[in-house]
Amino acid sequence: MVTKAINKDEAPQSLHMIQRGIAVGFPIMLGYLPIAVTYGVLAKQAGMSLMELTMMSVLVFAGASQFMGANMIAVGAGTAEIIIATFVLNFRHFVMSLSFMNRIRGIGLNWKVPLSLGLTDETFAVSSLHTKEAKVEKGALFYLALILTAYFSWIFGSFLGGVLGEIIPEKLSQSMGIALYAMFIGLLVPSVKKEIKVGLIAIIAMLINALCSLFMSDGWAIVFGTVLGGLSGIYLLKGDQS
Repeated sequence: MVTKAINKDEAPQSLHMIQRGIAVGFPIMLGYLPIAVTYGVLAKQAGMSLMELTMMSVLVFAGASQFMGANMIAVGAGTAEIIIATFVLNFRHFVMSLSFMNRIRGIGLNWKVPLSLGLTDETFAVSSLHTKEAKVEKGALFYLALILTAYFSWIFGSFLGGVLGEIIPEKLSQSMGIALYAMFIGLLVPSVKKEIKVGLIAIIAMLINALCSLFMSDGWAIVFGTVLGGLSGIYLLKGDQS
């Protein structure tokens, strides 16, 4: 009888945590859908099949790197170039994961590993605002529901974009290519407002990319521009943060 009573108490708590996670993740879902659709259209335009572009969202789940990967495929970049460039671009996920693990110290390791795989800039930012859930019973279900809400919306949006890429007029799909640049500008501008040197780093990366593209493939030019531009930030931003 005691066991049954405990199970009855656990079920409402689990459901409550899941519902809260979905509710908190809903705004992320609304933001992800149009971006994921755009990615799907661009990936289809770059020559990827519907299965390939959808599986990229399933396995990668990183908007900026997927946009860049689709663009590199479009310019004929090789596999090694794409892997290295996306690895460098997503290197910040190591830092986010460490910070996230520190915030959810009350949750078991069996939850921490799968949850860290679902971290994006958006899910990390939102979960950072809800640290108390890590200390309550069934709190892991809150973070799981939050991440899965964002994850499945991104996959669905990617699939939908791939379908639309097959039926919408070619001129319209080509015009959506500007979304790639708009996305990166949107990520860059807030950082530049906080620290002007970030803008200088971006300019250095662009100049390196332009210079390297004169004597190597576009794919490797992107890799060197990303890596060397990022390394310049070590010196330009040194001592700016405590």
